[in-house]
Amino acid sequence: MSEATFLVGRGLADITGEAAECGMLGYGKADQQTEGIHTRQRSRAFVFAHGAQGARVLLIVNDLPLVFDSVHQEVLRRLGARYGTAYTTTNVMVTATHTHCAPGGYAHHLLYNSNTKGFRPKTFGALVDGILEAVARAHADLAPSHLVLSHGALHHASVNRSLAAFARNPEADRAFFPDAIDPQTTLLRIEREGTVVGAVNWFATHNTSMTNRNRLISADNKGYAGYHWEHDVAGVDYLSDLDAPPAFIGAFAQTNAGDMSPNLNLRPGSGPTEDEFENTRRIGLRQYEAAAALAAGEGRTIAGPIDARAVYVDMARVRVGPPFTADGRVHATSGPAGGAASFAGAGVDGPAFAGFREGANPWWDWPSRLAYRWSPRLRDSQAPKGIVLPGGALNQQLLPLVAQRVPVQLLRIGPLYLIGIPGEVTITAGLRLRRAVAQIVEADVHDVLVAGYSNGYIHYVTTPEEYDEQRYEGASTLFGRWELPALVQAAAGLATAMREGIVVDPGPGTADLSHRQRSRRDRTLPDSAPPGHSFGAVVVAPRPRYRAGERVSVVFVGTHPNNDLHRGGTYLEVQRQAGEEWHRVHDDGDWETRFVWKRVGRGASEVTVSWDIPPDAVAGQYRIRYQGDARDGDGALHPFTGETPSFAVAGAEPVAG
Repeated sequence: MSEATFLVGRGLADITGEAAECGMLGYGKADQQTEGIHTRQRSRAFVFAHGAQGARVLLIVNDLPLVFDSVHQEVLRRLGARYGTAYTTTNVMVTATHTHCAPGGYAHHLLYNSNTKGFRPKTFGALVDGILEAVARAHADLAPSHLVLSHGALHHASVNRSLAAFARNPEADRAFFPDAIDPQTTLLRIEREGTVVGAVNWFATHNTSMTNRNRLISADNKGYAGYHWEHDVAGVDYLSDLDAPPAFIGAFAQTNAGDMSPNLNLRPGSGPTEDEFENTRRIGLRQYEAAAALAAGEGRTIAGPIDARAVYVDMARVRVGPPFTADGRVHATSGPAGGAASFAGAGVDGPAFAGFREGANPWWDWPSRLAYRWSPRLRDSQAPKGIVLPGGALNQQLLPLVAQRVPVQLLRIGPLYLIGIPGEVTITAGLRLRRAVAQIVEADVHDVLVAGYSNGYIHYVTTPEEYDEQRYEGASTLFGRWELPALVQAAAGLATAMREGIVVDPGPGTADLSHRQRSRRDRTLPDSAPPGHSFGAVVVAPRPRYRAGERVSVVFVGTHPNNDLHRGGTYLEVQRQAGEEWHRVHDDGDWETRFVWKRVGRGASEVTVSWDIPPDAVAGQYRIRYQGDARDGDGALHPFTGETPSFAVAGAEPVAG
């Protein structure tokens, strides 16, 4: 193979937030509060550079529900303090996988902290610290590498949850997606000396295999895909010293997944099975298998170049001109407004609030019809939406409810173009963005991807035709029917500048609201243990003997897990005896374990640890350890450890000690 063209760096870090009594972000359910961990959240960072002093881009894929301007601003601020001008608004893409089962409370806009009782500094700190840790590891890992780009097709991992809206699009658009899904799976693999050491995969499906009934932190199907490739296939140990980069890092990123659901039977938690955990595993495994097949194939070796452009757009005040409007006239966006159907939720993935439905909501729609009679500009922008949440007005009166000024970005890595959009883009809306950029830069449309959920959040992006249907996605297109044309116009401007070699000034960024946050008061109650028990005491012990395939479930006297988030560590270990020593075989980031917390009374806690013994478990003696931190009356923390009695597992033949 020829001399490597690029320097590439890879980094991986834990970004798991508060595991107890923190509202989860995504489904909008007030009662969906964290009660433990199934799988941890990870940040995966990749630096792509042309030589030590050449152009570079930084891609950060995070197991997060959403990326807000709060995170984007703080990450860029700290990157600037550490690396100067190497990483900026223009060349850094911070994106989310969009899991709906992870802690919230890290936004600076009021709407997104509504079920967390305000801003959560601990969760915000954990994810920002983790992202910066992943970037630092990627920066230190820069080494000569080959990049190979591949495309494939993946079916049976997504379904269109909004067919009525999709059907409104012109035949020329619908023909591109004959099954009403975007089956394209794209892999950018990183090779060193003929070995694949990293990969980024893009595929459009919502990260909602886990339902709004779940209370355990989960990275969902895309998180499982990354975990499986790294841990199960490549043997990555997440608790080892990650400052020495692991053998492989694999990220499963989002693209235009706005109307794509993993719930193949068109019901929450249904498809391919009726078990949400098994669905998460299977949909994740299908994404992994498609990516691994591409990694084993030929692909195209990339020679360059690397480039980046970005611009901030005030989405409430965009004048959209021909050729971006279908009628050839000039139109304008207006302030953010949530429609009645947006409160219904996407029924396929989980209904939201009673009293609302997708489509027409006569009781809620009639006031807007009156308003449209008096304001032709509002009618042109927002009709037929039945406005329930006038975000533009509320932004002026309260702590800003939602973001208006957001970045639009275009990254280039050889023939691959990534359009960074701070929202949830439907497949047809994504196609229009992709076609516009591809035409300008003279690229194949398959090499141009929408990188949704990047650098901020404005909710959904639908085509004007889909908007008219006013299903959940259209009602959640906050800036109205001209929102997509406005974004296409911005992306086309960046593509033209990139083609012509013109430097783009991003302009003023989103307002910094960090000083205006009402932080939730941190829990200060001291932990207490039941009379006659100490912290870590075993309340429910394991049976003496188990077989592979069974579940071990034990209960400890616990403490509040938010005392110490154990970021980069674990609350539990499953250990196997080898001679006189005990070795960790599983922790709380593993698929086979569950860490469940429950409050008992005022200051007491109970912790249940379960372990699903895998079919290939080695026969031998095992025990389960719980690691907690007790807060005393003065607020000081005292680490402790609890251990179960040992128990036997009958499985495969034991290995030598």
